[in-house]
Amino acid sequence: MFLFLYQCFLAQTNFVTNLKEVVISDLQLKNFSNTQQVLKLNDTIISKNQPSLTTLLNYNSTIYFKENGFGMVSSPSFRGTTAQQTAVIWNGININSQLSGQTDFNTISTKNFDNISVRAGGGSAIYGSSAIGGSIHLNNDLVFKNQFVNDLQLNYGSFRTSGIHYNLNVSSEKFSSQFGFSKNDSENDYVYLKRFNYKGEQEKNLNGQFNNLNFSASFGYKLNTRNCLKLYSESTNSDRNFSLISESETKTKYKNSFSRNLLDYGGNFEKFTLNLKMAYIFENYKYFPSIESEIFSFGSSENFISKIDVSFSPDKAIKINTIFDYSRTKGFGTSFENNVREITAFAILIKQNVSQKWINEFVIRKEITSNYDSPILFLLGSNYNFNSFYSLKINGSRNFRIPTFNDLYWENAGNTNLKPESSYQAEIGNVFRYKKLYVSQTVYFIKIQDLIRWFPNSSGNWSPSNTSRVQTYGAETILNYKNFFGKHHLNANATYAYTISKNEETNKQLFFVPFHKFTSSVQYTFKNFSVNYQFLYNGFVYTRSDNDPNEKIKSYKVSNIGLDYDFKFLKSLKLGFEIRNMLNQYYQNVEDRPMPSRNFNMYINLKF
Repeated sequence: MFLFLYQCFLAQTNFVTNLKEVVISDLQLKNFSNTQQVLKLNDTIISKNQPSLTTLLNYNSTIYFKENGFGMVSSPSFRGTTAQQTAVIWNGININSQLSGQTDFNTISTKNFDNISVRAGGGSAIYGSSAIGGSIHLNNDLVFKNQFVNDLQLNYGSFRTSGIHYNLNVSSEKFSSQFGFSKNDSENDYVYLKRFNYKGEQEKNLNGQFNNLNFSASFGYKLNTRNCLKLYSESTNSDRNFSLISESETKTKYKNSFSRNLLDYGGNFEKFTLNLKMAYIFENYKYFPSIESEIFSFGSSENFISKIDVSFSPDKAIKINTIFDYSRTKGFGTSFENNVREITAFAILIKQNVSQKWINEFVIRKEITSNYDSPILFLLGSNYNFNSFYSLKINGSRNFRIPTFNDLYWENAGNTNLKPESSYQAEIGNVFRYKKLYVSQTVYFIKIQDLIRWFPNSSGNWSPSNTSRVQTYGAETILNYKNFFGKHHLNANATYAYTISKNEETNKQLFFVPFHKFTSSVQYTFKNFSVNYQFLYNGFVYTRSDNDPNEKIKSYKVSNIGLDYDFKFLKSLKLGFEIRNMLNQYYQNVEDRPMPSRNFNMYINLKF
């Protein structure tokens, strides 16, 4: 599959200046990511992958994923950092869980987003907590033109896995709307290769059923040529059983739900632009220690966010943004009492277009709260385009991650004296373009201190504390090639990540961080016929902090192949067939959690 990669070298036009055809909500991603690598996956790439965010990014980026079996809890490691150090940004708002500090990527359906972007490197000065390794941006872009478009996809595959994905776009020159529905469910009872029970029978993935529902709606209205009002809403319900390691285990299940609502106003007043955001985010989970019982533990949080963004451009060479935001989070649950956290933050963002070839960026941010002492965060970067062939990017930043509600308030374990995790980061990026070929190569260094880790305390209970210092460094390469030969279209890409992430005290590699990860994909299209191939290689990972060579998960290679044919009925009618894990590879990325063997998927995609 083909990745659309974008690197910004010239000044960007703010969306509210002319209120053009497409309106985006994540202005900072557009205007202040010129000195870092941003990988953009558009709707074409999204449609060619499985609906989970885990699968999309696993096969199309350098991010490593630790997945407790197919469809189960999934957490990323971006540039060797932890799952809590990767921020997920929804239409410009950080949506990482206030309870756990991370996002389960298997609860996010990709089908209801117009594009998904991967921003490598530190971004806490812009997006706040967690953006240490990088950030994932989920965007709904509103289009203002006359259209009425329906997109329906149905799929069915092995292990009684099925999906329904529907999107409707209705818009005019003044009004724009999007509606999305996505449902994925599976019995998920795949056979484990190379594993047999005491009876000599091949083992299966037991108690692995899951069901995910997602609804989304976006609206935009141009009040006039200078003012635009937008509303984004999304709700998700996930109902999963947890796969068993052995047949004798008790069957458990986990239900969680999210509701995200965002009201966004943008206005242009000559040299000034104004953007106001108000968001309400609710999350809830229930854990059932036995599926035979209605007894459960739970946790919930309510997060209210308000954000004021004022941009001033005294001339074409300078853009100055001031951002003021306030958030109030209430967390409550079985394992901790009601607690409230209020955060006030102020940031200044400056972009200088020295010339058409040279861009500088500077960001500084300070947060104020009674729950922790926040450091001053900053980002400083430069991008110089020497010629059409070569560009150089240099970036440095200070980033952090705040303690979660679980870290602070967990019953008989929480530690209210925790400090935020703090990191310094530097990177150099080289971008090469030659005809149809694009190559991006980045080297980076990250130093993290006050890492929050859970250890047994003097009473034998597990409790968090600021204990470790970590150094992470490595290199990332992204390659993209596309060409057209008459009616023949060829798109190819590859990514490679080399990662060293070690504890400074022990000089050992962090567990569940591979030294090597490589992906590649090719898509060939001729007239109405298309075939695509994906390849993923994950190097071995240690599963213990002492790097015991006997306690590691072996490297693995996985290949997928798919083909489809467009009958050109209405706007488009595609019939497709996929073979996943084509070579029937036995692999896992968590101990005793094998992933599916060779399996199949069929789909119909109708646009009208």
